Amino acid sequence: MSVRPAHEPSRIFRQPQRLWDDPAVHTPALGCRGCKDFGICGGLHTEAGIFLDCHDLCTCTDKTKCDMVCRFNPTHFVARMREIDGLDLGTLPRLEELPLPSLPPVVPLIHHKYSRSIPLNEAVVAIPLCELVDLGRGQLHVRTRDELSARFLVPAEAAIIVSGVDKDPIIERWWELDNRPVLVAQLRKLGITMVTAPNYSVLTDVPRTDNLHAMKRIFMVWSEFAAAGLPAALHVNARTEHDYKRWAELIRERPEIGVVAFEFATGCGRGERITFHTSQLMLLARRVGRPLDMVVRGGLHILPQLTQAFRRVTLLETQSFSRTQRRRRAYLNEAGRLHWAPSPTEVGAPLDELLAHNVKVIRMAMEMAMQEPSKPMRFVQRTKGVAPNRNDEAGQISFFDNAQLAIRAQVVTTKREDMIPATKA
Repeated sequence: MSVRPAHEPSRIFRQPQRLWDDPAVHTPALGCRGCKDFGICGGLHTEAGIFLDCHDLCTCTDKTKCDMVCRFNPTHFVARMREIDGLDLGTLPRLEELPLPSLPPVVPLIHHKYSRSIPLNEAVVAIPLCELVDLGRGQLHVRTRDELSARFLVPAEAAIIVSGVDKDPIIERWWELDNRPVLVAQLRKLGITMVTAPNYSVLTDVPRTDNLHAMKRIFMVWSEFAAAGLPAALHVNARTEHDYKRWAELIRERPEIGVVAFEFATGCGRGERITFHTSQLMLLARRVGRPLDMVVRGGLHILPQLTQAFRRVTLLETQSFSRTQRRRRAYLNEAGRLHWAPSPTEVGAPLDELLAHNVKVIRMAMEMAMQEPSKPMRFVQRTKGVAPNRNDEAGQISFFDNAQLAIRAQVVTTKREDMIPATKA
């Protein structure tokens, strides 16, 4: 059995759904209401064994080397707090409202030009931020639109959306660059139509301070794009219902935020979790109370629900490019469902026709999906057999209710170091 490094949590959750926050079913951890960050965080309501507070999730064997945004490593924690000026989203200045582009429902994401010979005939294309910027040297790969067109084989006059969604190690390198304002100005000079802010991860198996730090960074990088006059979509990564309420409050108070972004291609798009995030995004749009646009990666089958809540929804679709590289050809079956068939090519043969075909078929699949009646979303789901008590909280044994009252009255300490273990009689 392999041993995890000292700076990584040693506790492994075999059932990650036990870490999902559900205030309709579970009460907060005992120490949540006494935490100084409770107003921003909202507390954790999970099935997992989080007894005192979210710091129970820090199980690093050597906490002095913990690389999360965690109070158990004070020096690291203070440095991470200083770089974002605290967890409050309201500390960033207000910005000028920018005109927003009208984007089509489907935009193909193009990673590179390899195995192609002619520009893809699309009026709007998306390009990953990491493919446009050399994150190692902190400079753009291209200086002009002609160079951009040649590098990705897209029309020189095409509208370009830069997608900040990527793996954590890649977007962390963007955060580490000291010359981000210079790069943003160069992107604007290139005539980029829109940028979606990097989606710093909001994980479920880490202390909440790590989540809140990621959310603040998302807003900060969005602000850097918007302050430079470059339209940007705010990536609303969230772990809890309270996180979504914070995003909604921020967007409602700041009309300069007119587009949000979300990514369903990984964890947020799996199983029951996609229902949670979809319903919360729809509630976010309702709470904001004004028209919002949305840019998404993944989640083709839930787009009909999202279009009910948002003014315009644009899918940055990745399948046409990735499947083309694997020599797969898209087709719709008799029921109109998207399928893929092997499409082998000769060695060295260009893939231009196959890519154009796949883009066209995926666009048709989305149009057909949008014509289907959408299923109503259930905004609040309660576990079967669990009824709320008179305080509209999940039914629990009285010890927990009494303990919460004791914590609020500061009768019971929330600091583990102040607790004295008792032996059995």
